[in-house]
Amino acid sequence: MKTEFSLAQLANPDIAEADKILRACVHCGFCTATCPTYVLLGDELDSPRGRIYLIKEMLEKNQRPTAEVVKHIDRCLSCLACMTTCPSGVNYMHLVDQARVRIEKEYTRPVSDRLLRTALAWILPRPDWFRASMILARFGRLLGALLPTREVDPANPGLLRRLKAMLALAPTSLPSPGPAGGSVFAARGKKLGRVALLQGCAQQVLGPRINQAAVSFLTRHGVEVVLVKDEQCCGALSHHLGRDDDALARARTNVSVWVKEAEQNGLDAILVTTSGCGTVIKDYGYMLRSDRDFAAPAARISAMTKDITEYVEGMSLQPAQQPGGMVVAYHSACSLQHGQKITQAPKELLSKSGFVVKDVPESHLCCGSAGTYNILQPDIANKLRDRKVANIATVRPDMIAAGNIGCMVQIAGGTSVPVVHTIELLDWATGGPRPGST
Repeated sequence: MKTEFSLAQLANPDIAEADKILRACVHCGFCTATCPTYVLLGDELDSPRGRIYLIKEMLEKNQRPTAEVVKHIDRCLSCLACMTTCPSGVNYMHLVDQARVRIEKEYTRPVSDRLLRTALAWILPRPDWFRASMILARFGRLLGALLPTREVDPANPGLLRRLKAMLALAPTSLPSPGPAGGSVFAARGKKLGRVALLQGCAQQVLGPRINQAAVSFLTRHGVEVVLVKDEQCCGALSHHLGRDDDALARARTNVSVWVKEAEQNGLDAILVTTSGCGTVIKDYGYMLRSDRDFAAPAARISAMTKDITEYVEGMSLQPAQQPGGMVVAYHSACSLQHGQKITQAPKELLSKSGFVVKDVPESHLCCGSAGTYNILQPDIANKLRDRKVANIATVRPDMIAAGNIGCMVQIAGGTSVPVVHTIELLDWATGGPRPGST
């Protein structure tokens, strides 16, 4: 794609990166076939190619974002299916992230939209606040049933529709909190390694059992696990809302505490059980590339970060102890298959552990969770969820496995089939409790 940035513009490292990305695009349109919003809405501007044109014009002409540009960028799930499909290697992720930052800084959203986004950016990364909000949301469910749902344009939801969606996602009960930061779990038997396990933010509240299963599995296999004290939210939620100052501050804090832990006590890896978080942490090196003090440490942390299945793949597993033959539909989270290019390891691990693993039709299409997307774009998200659930139903599973808490909550909202994390099944297969039994 031909670009026309001035030399003065190209002196800006972000514009120079955008220019490189834009020039890689050859207009082929392969991305449209795998873009969830284009598949649903059929609008060229709701495809990666269409959004690339919008971003190019905005950046080249140094224009303030218009309402039209914001509408189509907001509808992007950042599922990154386009990057898997693209034959030219266009890094759409870094381009759309840059557009979101510009929108956040230069576009004035309606007051209700600004308030909701501010609340999400404040509450979700803080487990204590998030827990309190979920408790309040349980009482708000009655109010949610009374809120109107009819919209003039379902693809442009108003505040009431978004509030209703947020209340619908709130669980009816919350599990007890998991272990606190600073906890160390000793390896059983001979110590073979030492890892830090990302504590997460929303997952701490909604699914602490996931990390508990990870700790159980890892220590059983000779790996010491530490929950690093003073670790913060990875910054993914702020990052995808365009609030890069907050995201980068969190990244710097995490880089500092993880490097300190690695240097003082040793770490083989930083393990992540929420693939949306893992995709962003693996990008810390890029995000902080221009920071003189943090560029090198951030690159080191990104290189150390692994999805839990990526790490487990290199281990010798204990023999499976649970009865074989259970059919598991494996949902490949977008952040795992497209963001981290991890596609086979989870399925192979489950298969080796005695489960009958079934691929889900249209597995490349997003389930509609995408961080805060199912709150900010609930109608599109619900259509994607229903499509995903219908595809899952065709393989008649006993359980659904996924590697991302957002996907798990989203899919569970449309099916009665138990939705569990991959590591929960691996833990069960090697001596842990059956998922959902504790």
